[in-house]
Amino acid sequence: MGDTPKPSCAACQTNACRGGKDCFSTAEAHRALYADERIVRLHRAASAIEARHYCQETRLHEIALFARELGCRKLGLAFCVGLASEAEVIAKILAQDFQVISVCCKASGISKATLGLEQIDADNANEVMCNPAGQASFLNEAGTDLNVLCGLCVGHDAVFSLTSQAPVTTLIVKDRVLAHNPIGAVYCQYVRRGLLPGHPKHAR
Repeated sequence: MGDTPKPSCAACQTNACRGGKDCFSTAEAHRALYADERIVRLHRAASAIEARHYCQETRLHEIALFARELGCRKLGLAFCVGLASEAEVIAKILAQDFQVISVCCKASGISKATLGLEQIDADNANEVMCNPAGQASFLNEAGTDLNVLCGLCVGHDAVFSLTSQAPVTTLIVKDRVLAHNPIGAVYCQYVRRGLLPGHPKHAR
């Protein structure tokens, strides 16, 4: 256990791996991971889409191309109720080539109180919880080939992925503050410095 590499690649200034350097002497062991038929099938399809459409297509179109490359017929769309109008458009676009099974995060209408969950509004006796495990269950029962996440909350996406039997890819990431553009926290100096140590959160 003590000899296991502990990467800190985010601090690397050279990215020599892009030129083929095996910084951790793990290439042989990691190549073996791709002997798994499930992994190699997904990875080959992903690599094919990257190679053929690099910097040419939107992520939405790339998802459709990826699904087509895999031979998918039925796609699952797990979406946040706050993105219902967006999900409607996404479903129509994907339905041109696939059968789309869409399921909302509030499906089944389960009260947070029944599971003792913390609420946004403590005075709301029937605040309905997000149901990512249920969303995945609906799509498992439908036999989807690939599931697409559309704006699930932080953590709910993890629950969904843990429960989903089909591979999962993400189209939209939830960020209520930055209009679902979480990288804005890195690109905008005013937001970024409020997240770093030593910087006053409300500095102007």
